[in-house]
Amino acid sequence: MNVYSNAGSAIELDSRQQAIIPISASAAAGNMDSLREALNQGLDAGLSLAEAREILVQVYAYAGFPRSLNALTELMKVAEARRKRGIQDEAGREPARPIPQGDALLAAGTANQTKLAGGPVSGPLFDFAPQANDYLRTHLFGDIFERDNLDWQSRELATVSMLAAMSGVEPQLQSHIGMSMNIGLRPEHLYQLADVLEAHVGVEAAGRVRVGIHRQLEVGKK
Repeated sequence: MNVYSNAGSAIELDSRQQAIIPISASAAAGNMDSLREALNQGLDAGLSLAEAREILVQVYAYAGFPRSLNALTELMKVAEARRKRGIQDEAGREPARPIPQGDALLAAGTANQTKLAGGPVSGPLFDFAPQANDYLRTHLFGDIFERDNLDWQSRELATVSMLAAMSGVEPQLQSHIGMSMNIGLRPEHLYQLADVLEAHVGVEAAGRVRVGIHRQLEVGKK
């Protein structure tokens, strides 16, 4: 699996990675006008149609099926409009290998969750509702994160952007800021993510990320 992209070897996110940020945030927030603009800019920046579709499918894990489906519909409209203008966007690729099934899927998802979190995930919440962690392991970290046509850093850039665009999910945002750093994204990358959010989405979303980065760095000092 292509777990890591090249972001960890450079201080700045590249144009493709930056394009993921407003696409993800706009889709999670349900802002179709902003999403339309972000999709056009992202495809112009080199995102493939498959990558854009993968991001918008992932939206449902964090913002729900309605916003994911609406965003995918918008992508269809954007792609068709671009074809009519003679723009040939890269189709991209589907996952190179089949997704595990049954117990193998649970094992793969648990391993992925552990790598992202930096250790086994447990706690009172999952003692109280163990099925919630089973769903996370088999579906989010299994079915979704086993799909290797989008690297993990790109998925985490998308996830942080989605969660930042929504209020009331700061604990989950904090967790994914930590996961982002665990897989090689630097604080500088996440501060740049916040800058992109501020420019294209809003100061509140950007502020949530900056607060989360500061907290994560403080935890790292202890």
